[in-house]
Formats: sequence, structure tokens, C-alpha cells
Amino acid sequence: MGEMRKTRFDVEGMDCASCASKIDTAVRRMPGVSDVAVSVTTQGMIVHHDETADLSAVARKVSGLGYKTAPARRAEPKSTVQAATCCGGHAPHAHAEHDHDSADRAGRHQGDHQHGSPGDHAREAPSTMTADARPADLHGHDHGPMSGPWWASAKGRLTLLCGAALVLAYAVGHVLPTLAAPAFLIALLVGLVPIGRRAVMAALAGTPFSIEMLMTIAAIGAVVIDAGEEAAAVVFLFLVGELLEGVAASRARRSIQALTDLVPKTAFLDDNGTTREVAAETLAPGNVIRIRPGDRVPADGEILSGESAIDEAPVTGESVPVRKAGGDPVFAGTVNGEGVLRVTVTAAAADNTIARVVRLVEEAQEAKAPTERFIDRFSRYYTPGVVLVAALVAILPPLLADGSWSEWVYKGLAILLIGCPCALVISTPAAIAASLSAGARRGLLVKGGAVLERLGTIDTVAFDKTGTLTQGRPEVTDILSFTVAASDVLRLSAALDAGSSHPLALAILARAERDGVPYPAAEKVSAKGGKGVAGNVGQQDLFLGSPRAAGDIAPLTEEQARAVQRLNDDGRTVSVLVVDGQIAGAIAMRDEPRKDARQALAALKAGGIRTLMLTGDNRRVAEAVGRDLEIDVRAELLPEDKQTIVRELKAQGAIVAKVGDGINDAPALAAADVGIAIGGGTDVALETADAAILHGRMADVAALIALSKRCMANIRQNIAVALGLKAIFLVTTVVGITGLWPAILADTGATVLVTINALRLLHVRA
Repeated sequence: MGEMRKTRFDVEGMDCASCASKIDTAVRRMPGVSDVAVSVTTQGMIVHHDETADLSAVARKVSGLGYKTAPARRAEPKSTVQAATCCGGHAPHAHAEHDHDSADRAGRHQGDHQHGSPGDHAREAPSTMTADARPADLHGHDHGPMSGPWWASAKGRLTLLCGAALVLAYAVGHVLPTLAAPAFLIALLVGLVPIGRRAVMAALAGTPFSIEMLMTIAAIGAVVIDAGEEAAAVVFLFLVGELLEGVAASRARRSIQALTDLVPKTAFLDDNGTTREVAAETLAPGNVIRIRPGDRVPADGEILSGESAIDEAPVTGESVPVRKAGGDPVFAGTVNGEGVLRVTVTAAAADNTIARVVRLVEEAQEAKAPTERFIDRFSRYYTPGVVLVAALVAILPPLLADGSWSEWVYKGLAILLIGCPCALVISTPAAIAASLSAGARRGLLVKGGAVLERLGTIDTVAFDKTGTLTQGRPEVTDILSFTVAASDVLRLSAALDAGSSHPLALAILARAERDGVPYPAAEKVSAKGGKGVAGNVGQQDLFLGSPRAAGDIAPLTEEQARAVQRLNDDGRTVSVLVVDGQIAGAIAMRDEPRKDARQALAALKAGGIRTLMLTGDNRRVAEAVGRDLEIDVRAELLPEDKQTIVRELKAQGAIVAKVGDGINDAPALAAADVGIAIGGGTDVALETADAAILHGRMADVAALIALSKRCMANIRQNIAVALGLKAIFLVTTVVGITGLWPAILADTGATVLVTINALRLLHVRA
């Protein structure tokens, strides 16, 4: 064997594990190929081969399975390719260059108050990936990627065409009943021909009993027993299910790649005393960059000079900006507040914080390939078993017992009809579709049947704090009056904060508006970097800031200091008001728990489910919230720390759900057995998660688990009905009690019962 090589292909449209398995099996059998790794999340395939391998033939083989090949459009950062056996959907592209297409969407955050921050953040070394070979002219069957609107994709067009043909067949059958059978046969063929083609190609490539083969056998069997209408409807429902899988998978992939939009395209590089604008992706460790107020940070780095409040929500999810000064780290994608910073770059673009989060999400998703479909797994044995039993019933009695050939062939055909898997095929998707619809009406979104199945087995739920267990924004909780009335403390503080966009300032202004407290316009307002804000109202000199900064102006008495400390111990941020050199009062703020959080956590605990909080916030604040909600707390965590804890819990045997709402939650959401995004969260959290609670009700976490348990019970009932009727009619057919026509009830009757049973889920409140 010659020198071994590795070639990457982009495989568009992969959306399920069975697809990846078919691609893996087909390519692995080709000459010159030694190993194959297929990834659904990255839409890629890594082929290890020698120089004798025909890469164009590899592309054609994948295209023959119904997937599309086109030239590569992107390259990986310096990272080791994480590959997992997943499903495919279109053809491979040889790997090419990465289009680092990040957009500068800088937002301006002006900070006036000093505030707490989460723990320090560590940097990781990047992983690496080699460039791959580029096979020429890799074109295949145009199935179309799912990157645009669903109706513009090949799957969408086929589903719409099949649905239109089915509606037309019903219309023709109503107007001209004699033409109903051929009309439904044509409608069936519209959807079945592509499915049958894929089934044949998969069989030739080494997967004879794929779900496409099961569908093809079911449809043909239904036509043979003159149930063309049922066959056409089942094929249409199958296509709808495949389309929904593809849409969900493609949206998740797009949202993960959109993370790079958080990093600006350009940066201002300090070069020999001058500043010039350069592409952010060209920055290298050791470069010095200048970051203006309101700009997004273009690279991970360390502050050389300057001081500012940094909005780290994209990295930590923390609602309050973090004060940074010389020597502190900053992270790509975060937002600089009010000061100009000079920063030394510590990581290249491909290895910054956002790129690392993207890799963490992709790796976690690859580590938990979707549960293999029950019907596809069962069909490996069921379908060939039915054919074998029918053949034995038709052949053995005449050969061994001098039975009548006509009688036993008739019974064999009846067994084939009994074994038609239509009821089995519809049993699971019917229950899942009804459950998904029932959940959607309450704002519970679940991405597929595998997730529904897993939800019912959850025994541990890990929650994010900010925006999940809490409101996600600070609120005024206490107003302390020392030398002026509480209303005056609020009035004067609001006057200083008017026009500010700082979260703490907005909390004070919101409290003043809620209490109906009018406030005058302050003059000569100026921010005191890292300390607070000063100004004048009439003849009064005012300062509002941290207790330490206020103490530098007028020392706090022991009683005042104790009052402030008590509030700090409860996880509250305290701003002290100084009027004409005297401590006048203080305002305490905290991101308060959601009103329904305690009740929701109690409901989970009552169901025997363990709960804990994973947060990037500082330990003092997190533990205060944890005491209020009676939940275990892990604080000062980076995204990778949350992911590590989730993996440790799984290693201990726990089945873990992670509930979060921010980009920083994405790796842990992906690593959990089930990731749940809560309403108001970022697009990345919603798309990375397996399920979403759109209305933001904490009680809906328990509702999701209950929805899963009802669905799985319904599926078990459906399977029992489908197999039970078949078993009964199998016995009655063999002993001669029933014949060919009653045998139809074993499938069509079971299909009706299964469908009616599944529809019951629509009328159950989630």
C-alpha cells in the first residue's frame, strides 16, 4: 500500500444518523479507502485513502445515494477534525479555504457604575487541521442543500409536488371515481420513485434494509392490496418528516456559524506609532491593537493601557459589564464600553474565544449522535423476517407435507399482506407529530423524536442563572436612607443616571418611573472611570458610585458600612449617593429570580429530578440566588467549564438536561443529553438546543418532561397494537380461519387504530 492521505469532503444536507451510516458503509467499501468519518454537524466527511483511490468515484458514490457534491467553500481553523458517524444528505465537496465572513455589529455601552464581574477567564490552545485535497468535477444528483428557504430545496420541492399530486388524486377520485386508483398510483409514484431509487442505491452499497427500503416495501405492498390511497398518504408523510429534519439541522448549522458575526471584520493596528485599519483575521499574537469606545473586541488579548467596562455577555452571559484595566484579559466578540484600550493580541482569529465556542459546540454535538430510529433498526430484522416466513409458509407444506400449492401460496401472500409495515411506519411519527403540535401550542419546541424520547429519562437538570433562573437584568431591590429621604435618594440618583445605557443606571431609572418619582436634569455630569458618576443638581454636588469610591469622598459610619455589607452578602450591587460631601443614602440592585423559578424547581424535585445551577457569575451573587431558590450552585464558570461539569455528570451515570439562554450556554447545551433553551435567549442557544421554551415559563421544563413521557407511552401502545394485530392474524391465517381479505385488517386496521390513538395526544394539555 502506498502513502496514506486524508481528504475532506463537504457533504451538504445531512440531517440524520441513518444517512451518515449509509454514506459511511458505501464509501468504506470503495477501493483504496482505509477509513471514513462522517459528520452531520459540520456537513463533512473525512476519507483516509492511498493514491489509488478515485476521489471522483467517491463523490459519485455519495451522489448516487441522493446527496449533492460541489466545490468546497470554507476551511477549518487550526483544529483537529472531529468526526463522528452521522447522517448525510447531499454530496461531498473537497475541502478548500475558509471564508472568514464576520460582520462588525458593534453596539455602544456606556458605563457609569462600578460593578461586580464573574470569575477570570482562561485561554485555550487551538487545535489544528490540515488542508485537504480537492477532487475535480465533483458533481452529483442535484438534491439541493437546505441552506435557503425550505420550499426552494430539493426536499421541499419534492414534498410539495407529492402533496399537490395527493390533493389532485383526491379531487379526481371524488369527481371520477373510476379514475381514483390510477390517480393515487400516480401521486404515489411522484414521491416513491426518488425514495425507491435511494433504497436501491443503498442496497447496492451495502445497506439493504434502510428506512427507504422499508417505505418502498410498505408502499408497494399497499398497492398490491389495492390500498393506493393509503400508500400515497404514507409516502407524503414520510417526505414531510424528512423535510422537517433537514430544516431543523440546517438552521442549527447556520446559527453556529453565525457566531463568527460577533467578531468585527476589521481592527485598528498600532504600527510603529501609527494606527491603521487591517482585517481582523490577519491579526497575530503579539500585535497591538486599539479598541475605541462602543467597538467590539476583534481578538483575544491582554490590556496594555486604558480602563473600561467590557460587556462580556457574548462569552459569560453576565448581565452587568465587567470593569477591565491594564493586565486584564479581553475576549473577541465582547463590547468595549466608555474607554479607549490598547490591547496585545494573544490568539489568532481561528483560535479566539468565539471560534473556540463554535468548536466546543460542534464537538459536543458529534459526541451525541441522534438515537437511531426505532423503525429503521427494527426493519433490519422485521422486513426480511416477514419475507422469509411468507416464503416458508408458501413452500414448505407442499414440499414436506404434500399440501396444496394453491392453498399455501394463498396463505403466504396473506402473510405478506399481514407483514406490510405501514402501521409500524406510521406509529412512531404519528405520535411524535401529535406531541410536537401539542407542545408547540404551549410554546414548547422539541427538535425531533429522539429528543422527545430522551426527555422522559432525564434525572438531572442543570440551569444557567442569568436570564434563566433570573430575569436577566438588574432591578432595584433596596433604597437606604441615611441623611435624606428615600424618595430623594432615588430622585437624585435618577438625575445623575438620566441618558445612560448602563444596566445599573437603567434599573434606577426604571424604579423611578415605576414609583412615579420625577427627577430634575443634572448638570456637569461626568463619568469617573471605574468609580461612578458625578454632577450637580441645583446647588448640590452629587456623586453616585461604589461604596469604596464614595468612602474616598466621605467615610461611611460603622452602621452604614454594615448595612451595605449585608446587602453585598445577599448578592446585591450597592451604589452609594454622596450629597455635598455627606453620605446621603444607597441603592441596592440585583438580578432577581424569576417569579415562578422556586415553584418550577420544587416540581422537578418532587418528580425525583436533581437540580443545580451553573453560572459564570461571581460566587457571592450566585450563592445568594442559590439560597433563595434552594438549589446547588457552581459559580465563576467559563463555557468550557459548564461543558466539563455536564460531561462529568454524564460519566457518573446521570441523564442530564441543560437549560440556558446565552451563547455561553451553547457548549453545555450541546454536551447535555438534552439541551433546553429558554425564551428570550440568543439565536445560538435556541438553535443549538434540542428543545426550546419560547414563553420563558420555568414550569415548562417539567412540562417538557411530561410531554415526553406521554408521547413514549403512546408509541409503545401503537407498536403493541400494530404487532399485536399482525400476530393474531398470522395465527388465524396459518390455521385457515382467515384468508387474504381479512389479512388487510392486520395492517390497514392497525394503521387506523394507531393514528386515532396518536391523535389523542393533540387534546392533552402539555
